[in-house]
Amino acid sequence: MLNLDVKTTLPFKRYTNMFSPDNLHKILIAVEDSPYSDQAVSYGFALARKFEAEIALVHVNEIPVSTPYIADPLLNESPVMIPEMMQIQEEASKNLFDRIQKQYGEDIILYTYSKIGRPKDEILATADECKADLIIMGTHGRTGFDHFISGSVSESVTRRAKCPVLIIPNKEAN
Repeated sequence: MLNLDVKTTLPFKRYTNMFSPDNLHKILIAVEDSPYSDQAVSYGFALARKFEAEIALVHVNEIPVSTPYIADPLLNESPVMIPEMMQIQEEASKNLFDRIQKQYGEDIILYTYSKIGRPKDEILATADECKADLIIMGTHGRTGFDHFISGSVSESVTRRAKCPVLIIPNKEAN
């Protein structure tokens, strides 16, 4: 029989920087050029307006492949050098940041970070760098074998973040 009068003490970790309007000053939003990211951006800007917070956007490009040329010789394509690919990625990040600022927030203080590396590591590093109080990111919603193979950036960030993480799901209406 279960005794309901007995108090049990659970080993909860005490958080001193939890989400509240008093300490929400900077929101980090991880962005990419996708509908998953657009939903997270929309939600993040709405929260920033409500709590009068600043926003930092981070866009992470994965490291280009290790070969010096990327081309398909069967299609008679000219090769693109890795430095050129990195420049193209940097330009794409800048265009993404410009589009987001024009669409969502010319009235909000906005910082942008374009990083190259593993997304989960760079998002966490940027959160520390900009002293984010909250990380917001979208999720692709992969399950099963796809999730096993590709992993989940949002899951990994959530497990290792020093601040709260808000994941905005992208569930299409049935």
